[in-house]
Amino acid sequence: MSGTSLDGVDLAHCTFTEEADIYSFTIGACETIAYPEVWLNRLMTLPNATAIEYAETHTAFGRYLGELTRYFINRYNLSTDFVSSHGHTIFHNPAKHYTSQIGEGAAIAAACGLPVVCDFRTGDVAAGGQGAPLVPVGDELLFAQYDYCLNLGGFANISMQVNDRRIAFDVSPANIVLNHYALRLGKKYDKNGEIAATGIIHNELLQTLNNLGYYNLKPPKSLGREWIEQEFLPLVTPYNISPGDALCTFCEHIALQITACLEKDQQKRMLVTGGGAVNTFLISRIA
Repeated sequence: MSGTSLDGVDLAHCTFTEEADIYSFTIGACETIAYPEVWLNRLMTLPNATAIEYAETHTAFGRYLGELTRYFINRYNLSTDFVSSHGHTIFHNPAKHYTSQIGEGAAIAAACGLPVVCDFRTGDVAAGGQGAPLVPVGDELLFAQYDYCLNLGGFANISMQVNDRRIAFDVSPANIVLNHYALRLGKKYDKNGEIAATGIIHNELLQTLNNLGYYNLKPPKSLGREWIEQEFLPLVTPYNISPGDALCTFCEHIALQITACLEKDQQKRMLVTGGGAVNTFLISRIA
């Protein structure tokens, strides 16, 4: 899969077993292949491309994923039943009943020669769901020992049991905003949150962000790049603060929004995944 943060394509060889309705898994070979500059630029600019460019990229990206899959299987000499591909999200607006991930399944299959399961989000959105977070059922079946499953990807999302029902929702922006300001300093991301740790919280901006209407909505709810561009970043521009202070303030904002979703109970356990899980400054603020 490929996340909003554009770190690269993640590949993993997973084996699932089920016995008496108990599911377990093992992860074998796994690798993240960073995007070459040409694909990084193409994916970043695609939301503003023409319909023809979108169609061409949908197929070309599928073939690229298929070629990476074939390389991965051959490199690790894997026995594989099928390929499961999320693709890369370009548009996501469930309020208007659409979501769009590129990486055509037929092109993946043609390039790697295996059956492909793909296009996960659209069915959920068509049925009135949010299409995100993607795998709350996986959290429930594979990580039942945790009370909360928090993913710190481009967006922070969480899943949990509430009244014997699994619920999941996007909590707030995460790496999509943090990386945006790290890039202003010539870095792809803020390693370990080191830049954020040197900054100062801008309290007025923090309060402005905490007052965004999204945070008052009840789940199910989800966020997309469009919301960041139209609702979130325009609130930051008038403050004209340094990237370091912006990163520090955003980490505090993320931590506050996440902890607002949690019961204050030290017996509860939370699994934290995603690139943000290794941002030690952000994790310390959540803690």
